Amino acid sequence: MKKLAIITARGGSKRIPRKNINDFLGKPIIAYSIETALEANLFDEVMVSTEDEEIAQIAQKYGAKVPFLRSIENADDFSATSDVLIEVVEEYQKEGKKFDICCGIYPTAPFITPEKLNEAFELLITKSFDVVFPVAQFSYPIQRALKKDIANKMTMFNPQNLLKRSQDLESAYHDAGQFYMFDTITFLKNKKLWTDNTGVIVLPSMQVQDIDNQEDWNLAEFKYQWLKQQTKI
Repeated sequence: MKKLAIITARGGSKRIPRKNINDFLGKPIIAYSIETALEANLFDEVMVSTEDEEIAQIAQKYGAKVPFLRSIENADDFSATSDVLIEVVEEYQKEGKKFDICCGIYPTAPFITPEKLNEAFELLITKSFDVVFPVAQFSYPIQRALKKDIANKMTMFNPQNLLKRSQDLESAYHDAGQFYMFDTITFLKNKKLWTDNTGVIVLPSMQVQDIDNQEDWNLAEFKYQWLKQQTKI
């Protein structure tokens, strides 16, 4: 069974310029994704998909392969992750290389661990899922979410839940934004990463941080340092 790790790292980033190679506690943030994928001892190849020459050089420095550059069509703000992954798989197939399992990994996900990658792979295989990815639980019941109008007047999305106790409401989860482990044949057929046969692994909130602005970046560094400190105790 051949397995490929695909780290998706385009050069453009509006809110945090050059985000994918910004310094994160001493090294480019993409280095964490590359090193973790290599340390997992799970993949036959770890590659980076990018259209950016500087990112390609840094990726190779940390041990990833960049056998080809990403097309410009899949390097803009509107390119979906699934489109990028499809392009990579099809480019490898043109070269006569086929992989049974692929894992799309984001370049700004320093909380990924080799153990979680292997856990996702085992779940994918043992349960015959199409895709497996990590999620985190919402800290507050989404059934009691609020909204406001332009006058700042508050209403509830679901008023029927106003008097319900939090513990009586069903837990809800969100995508952790770290990676997607998937069966390649099924993925190429469906061309999407969420199907009705998708499995998840649940992560604690301290191992999850979406990074869209500088405040997010600072929180991610704080969480990462805190986690490292815990492992030394």
